[in-house]
Amino acid sequence: MRETLLIGSNSSPIWPSLLLINYYSNFYFLFPLVFSHKAKAIDKNKKRSIGKRQKFKLMEEKLLLTWRQFAWIIKLNFQIIHQRLHVEHLKKHYSINVNKHTLSENKETFYQWLVGFTDGDGTFSIVNQNNKWSLTYKISQNTYNLRILHFIKNQLKVGSIYIEKGGNIGHFRIRDLKTLESVIFPIFDKYSLLTSKHFNYIKFKKAQQILSNSSLNKLDKDTLIYNLINSKPSVDYISPIWSIVNNEVSNFDAASKVMSKAWLIGFTEAEGSFYLVQKTQGRLVHGFEITKKLDKIVLIAIKHILGISTNVKVTKLGTFTVVTTNSRAIENIINYFKNTMKGMKSIEYRIWSRAYVKHKGNFLALEKTRNLMRNMRSNRYTLLDMNVNKMKE
Repeated sequence: MRETLLIGSNSSPIWPSLLLINYYSNFYFLFPLVFSHKAKAIDKNKKRSIGKRQKFKLMEEKLLLTWRQFAWIIKLNFQIIHQRLHVEHLKKHYSINVNKHTLSENKETFYQWLVGFTDGDGTFSIVNQNNKWSLTYKISQNTYNLRILHFIKNQLKVGSIYIEKGGNIGHFRIRDLKTLESVIFPIFDKYSLLTSKHFNYIKFKKAQQILSNSSLNKLDKDTLIYNLINSKPSVDYISPIWSIVNNEVSNFDAASKVMSKAWLIGFTEAEGSFYLVQKTQGRLVHGFEITKKLDKIVLIAIKHILGISTNVKVTKLGTFTVVTTNSRAIENIINYFKNTMKGMKSIEYRIWSRAYVKHKGNFLALEKTRNLMRNMRSNRYTLLDMNVNKMKE
């Protein structure tokens, strides 16, 4: 919740209120705010004849006298006192203003977003069918989020969308070798993948080069590509881009040297989870989580960028996860992703964040929100709903 407060002798009158102002330290102030066109002298003789409410206003007017020489515009974010004050506040010096409009209008921003989304839900596949090699760049989504595939197709202006039989899964894909070379490779060469999918991308690109090499016969091509397919990354493989920070991330500055906001928005649209979880009987809290099988360094960077204090953990399934229900971290996340995402995750986020602002601590209201989000995810398009040529973004 953000308020713009006009302080000074020339400001317009606003109803008096007490706001809790957090100065990012270990103490808080109760600061009375009353504004009028001109601070008037206070007649002490009137004190005896006015009621309690008037006395309170009188006290505020006295405090205003000490501020009458200023004319400031202050933007405040309402902060709640938290028990765990060690959680970092989100740093606001992002390298670029990224929102859902710049994702559509700025190609470079979109490309970074696409790389992040691909790091989450994209694949680079090399397949031999009927003794013929096929290369496919593909992004797959449940048809619940089919709109994101149309957004990607509309931005790239290439590729096709395919719906699996049964209507539950949709794929955006590019298989033409020349299109891969002219459209996809320049994006991923300029903006590196941050996860171990970088290893698969390099294999994929080499396979395209082999297939496009007219000096090689079919046997040579088959041998070289089979060798590529059989090559596997090590368990602790880290994308080369992290060498910028010596493969170590210990703070926001190091993380932001590698991870852009556009990338993180795309990755979160693919892998992030906004949810409500029951902590105790009659108590629901907001939660945020991203889980990856590999790439611990990526989750560590996300933790620092979003101001999450908890460490990256290993789940019972052996995957890595960064998760938080801490109120201040949740506020950081709400501020970071405000007005940014394009797919169905943007709708989930808006419902989730609005419930935090309006209903935090209200079990019944939060329970309704949780049920709404669950029902949204359970609704799926069917083939009867899907005329791909007519569907809009």
